[in-house]
Amino acid sequence: MKLTLYLETSVPCSYLDNDEPFRRDLTIRWWEHEMVEYSVYSSQLVARELERMTEPHRTGYLNLIKTFDILEITEEVSILAEEYIHRGIFHRKFLADAVHYALASFHKMDYLVTWNFGYLANVRKQARLRLFNQAAGFFAPQIVTPEFLVHAV
Repeated sequence: MKLTLYLETSVPCSYLDNDEPFRRDLTIRWWEHEMVEYSVYSSQLVARELERMTEPHRTGYLNLIKTFDILEITEEVSILAEEYIHRGIFHRKFLADAVHYALASFHKMDYLVTWNFGYLANVRKQARLRLFNQAAGFFAPQIVTPEFLVHAV
């Protein structure tokens, strides 16, 4: 059985990001050669965030995620995200990041894949999320960047 991945918005954005060539090239390499080893999921939240992007990349971003299975934003996911905010793990202005982690948690994804170092791929944030989820009885997915999923750089 394949491990499961939830791709947060920053990953498809990095695929076409000419401002960050290392991140772009690593993302492309992982996406095209190694992502097939996983069951990959996205969400309507990712699609909505990508739809707000400007052309010429918006269509490219949306095409990148169109074949992925979609995780549902259930009432439980919304409640869990709100609890992260209530506990001060996320600030309200980063509700989308709270929802991304709640989606990965509720649907028991093995990994949440992101390039968002400020609000997700951050060791302090990960520790707080893991502690809260364990205490509340929720699964705690591992937050990684595509770099951690590449066999060799």
